[in-house]
Amino acid sequence: MPKVVFVVGLGPGDPRFLTAQAQSALTQAEVLCGYTVYLDLVRSYFPDKLYYSTGMTKEIDRCRWALETARSGKTVALVCSGDAGVYGMASPLLELAEGFPDVTVEVVPGLTAALSGGAVLGAPLAHDFCVLSLSDRLTPWEVIERRLAAAAMGDFCIALYNPSSKGRPDYLARAVRILLANGKAPGTVCGIVRNIGREGQESCVLTLAALETTPVDMFTTVFVGNAQTRQLSGWMVTPRGYRA
Repeated sequence: MPKVVFVVGLGPGDPRFLTAQAQSALTQAEVLCGYTVYLDLVRSYFPDKLYYSTGMTKEIDRCRWALETARSGKTVALVCSGDAGVYGMASPLLELAEGFPDVTVEVVPGLTAALSGGAVLGAPLAHDFCVLSLSDRLTPWEVIERRLAAAAMGDFCIALYNPSSKGRPDYLARAVRILLANGKAPGTVCGIVRNIGREGQESCVLTLAALETTPVDMFTTVFVGNAQTRQLSGWMVTPRGYRA
């Protein structure tokens, strides 16, 4: 019997953003496993599957359940939003998979918010960039501060995930102040996209100074340009450096 776990990145949420590989993995799977919110994104498209869902903070439980279920002979798809390898479930599952040598794991990539949100804004990440999460649930804030400072000193374009939540409403403002203190100019072109690829999607382009007081939430991805980034006809554009 097959003993397979697919770790599937769903992209932003709308099924039109699923890759063909992700569609195939979800079709092959007998059981779909994941955070309740993410399973709800695909449930109506795969109504005959078995489902196993848990709430937030139960990531290790989900991974272990997926591996144990696969070991019993069922093909499992462990789903997450965006890309499975970018703040997703590929890492914890592969760490646990060492204890399940008889189970085959296949990581299926998806469209992460830095790319799908970037396309909404134009071309904010067309030169060297980094991706940082402002959530300190798994990473100490002191580490996040150092990484923000280093990104600013290197004048990287930046995509910020998890910029705010009810428990840390001021984290984006704190991040902006760190960027300003380490070399980013107040007029640096920035952008935000909320509900990428879902109903109610909204976006805007603004300056780094204005970003400090702009309300955001966990459904928002924030983009910070480099010194060359410009706003062109409403688009956020970071030049790659080509010349005519």
